[in-house]
Amino acid sequence: MSERATYILPRDKGAAPLDFVIAVMAFLAALALGASLVATRAAQGWQSGLSDRITVQVMPPEVGADPAAVLEAETQAVLRVLNATPGIARASRLSDAQLNALVEPWIGKDGVVAGIPLPRLVDAAVTPGAQVDIVRLTADLERAAPHAMVDDHRRWIARLRGLTDAVRWSAYGILLLIAGATAAAVSFATRAGLDAHHEMVALLHQMGALPSFIARAVEWHYFISALFAAALGTAFAAMFFLAAGGLEIFGLEAVPFLPPLSLKWTEIPWLATVPVVTSAIAWATARFSVLSVVKAIY
Repeated sequence: MSERATYILPRDKGAAPLDFVIAVMAFLAALALGASLVATRAAQGWQSGLSDRITVQVMPPEVGADPAAVLEAETQAVLRVLNATPGIARASRLSDAQLNALVEPWIGKDGVVAGIPLPRLVDAAVTPGAQVDIVRLTADLERAAPHAMVDDHRRWIARLRGLTDAVRWSAYGILLLIAGATAAAVSFATRAGLDAHHEMVALLHQMGALPSFIARAVEWHYFISALFAAALGTAFAAMFFLAAGGLEIFGLEAVPFLPPLSLKWTEIPWLATVPVVTSAIAWATARFSVLSVVKAIY
């Protein structure tokens, strides 16, 4: 008898709108989950690229001797100090081409005006596992090059972590809202379906059917419908992330300073949790709604 419970109550004519709503909810949930994965991966990449680097910026003097000569002399002094500092594996000066590439996203490819001295940047790699005394290094550089500024990227790493946490928790909040909206929609549809089939539910009760039997006749219907609808919405979201990685084929370049919106193939399986969780929510909501309504009536 329990095996036939799913086929006792007919499928409502208004089930298609609910399937559409669940598909849209799953699409939005998959987008939120994918955005969280993208933000986490990008932040980890940025942090790994900054955690073992130290950047020293030599600013041009405002007044005094030839700025180019001062920049060159202080840059060489910075290199000598860095190469003599324990924990520094190597230090190298960024070329003019590398500097222009760094400022190009802000001012364009041909935006650098000749004659304006750009700061000199020195990139230093920290030996893995070594600890560099930043306070002492800053003092040594101030004596050797008064216009030098040290950046160990700790401030930027902290900001990246904060940004990643904000994106991740925002995505979790969106997922909770979507889960609540899905549960509300399924609950409303379940109660409306019980009202529409009130006579059949009453007949089943008179024949001795327990509330759990009637619940099984409804819950699996919503479980299967939600599973397929959510899988469809998730599939569209997966295609969106995969298509975002191929925009350059159509001549669309990635937005500067933003990570690629595409997901890796190894991250796509994470989206499969959306239809699984959605169908579980639909199943639990339908069962709770049916049991509460049937027990209240009888």
